[in-house]
Amino acid sequence: MRSVTYSMSASLDGYIVGPDGNFDWKMPDEVFRFWIDEIREVGVHLMGRRLYETMLYWETADQDASLDEAELEWAALWKPLPKVVFSTTLSAVEGHARLASDGLAEEIGRLRAEPGEGEIAIGGATLAAEAAALGLIDEYRVMVYPVLVGGGIPFFPQRERRVDLELVETRTFSSRVVYLHYRVTR
Repeated sequence: MRSVTYSMSASLDGYIVGPDGNFDWKMPDEVFRFWIDEIREVGVHLMGRRLYETMLYWETADQDASLDEAELEWAALWKPLPKVVFSTTLSAVEGHARLASDGLAEEIGRLRAEPGEGEIAIGGATLAAEAAALGLIDEYRVMVYPVLVGGGIPFFPQRERRVDLELVETRTFSSRVVYLHYRVTR
C-alpha cells in the first residue's frame, strides 16, 4: 500500500511561512538537490489552493532562460507529476493537476487502492492538518532551517491528539539545515 507523507521546510520554531506569509529564508543548493531526489519518490502530490498557486510557476518554468541546471531538473520532474488540488474556490487547474472530486479521506483511500508506484505526498499545512486529524499521514519529513520567525503558519497541526513517531533518518547539511524523517508508529 502506498504511504502518505507530509514534507515541507520549516523554521526552527516550527513555521512553514513567517507572520507576513513569506518563506524568505534562503534554500541552499544542497537542500534543493535533496528535494529533487525526494520528488523522484512521489507518485502523486496532494495540495491545497495556496500551495497549488505557488507551485503553478513550475508548470512553465522550463521556458525561463534564467533557470540553472537544478531548477530545470526540478521543473522536469514536477511538471508531469500527477497532482490533486483541494479547493472550494478554484473552478479549474492546469497541467497534470485535477481538482479533488471527493473529500481528503476518500481521495487518499482511492489513491492507496490504485495500482501505482511512489508515495502520496501532501504539501501545505492546512491540508496536512486535516489528514493528520484523520490519522492518514504515515510519515513526517521536515527540513528545519536555523531561523526563528516568531509566528506564521505552523508545520505541525495544532490538534489535541498524540501521535507517536519513530525516527527514520536525520541529515545535517553544511548550511546548518537539518532534515528529520519520522514514521508514525501504530
